[in-house]
Amino acid sequence: MKTTTGRLLDTLSIPYELRHYAGDPEHLEAELVAAKIGLPAEQVFKTLVARGDVHGICFAVIPGNTHLDGKALARLRGDRRAEMVALKEVQPLTGYMRGGVTALAARRDYPVCADETIELFDRIAVSAGVRGTQIVLAPADYLRVTGAPVGAIATLK
Repeated sequence: MKTTTGRLLDTLSIPYELRHYAGDPEHLEAELVAAKIGLPAEQVFKTLVARGDVHGICFAVIPGNTHLDGKALARLRGDRRAEMVALKEVQPLTGYMRGGVTALAARRDYPVCADETIELFDRIAVSAGVRGTQIVLAPADYLRVTGAPVGAIATLK
């Protein structure tokens, strides 16, 4: 099954692999997704939606075994502070539901920031835009498509 994200990557001739897993809306933790697709949690990146006080909405892409550091994200974006948006805002802002949020082919073209650890791997996984499917691709391709600057925006759980 092709997702909007997969079609976007196809048009850009970016190689990727889809990995499907049984999605459970009650258990969407990145660590569980990582185990289901056979990758370590630090290699499976979750996409969070955040709001800065100056520059507004952005996507924050961080490893599955970490938390977002709002102060670090704010510094990277030139905001005074940043925090995750309320869950009820995620779908109206992005077009994606929790567990399927991706910066690729979102409803609006929000800026993307990625944790610096993304560059440590030859392949990473991100949501394909639907629950139960991850896209595995090279981090350099992901960063090129999203235009994401990298910085230390995550802290270990």
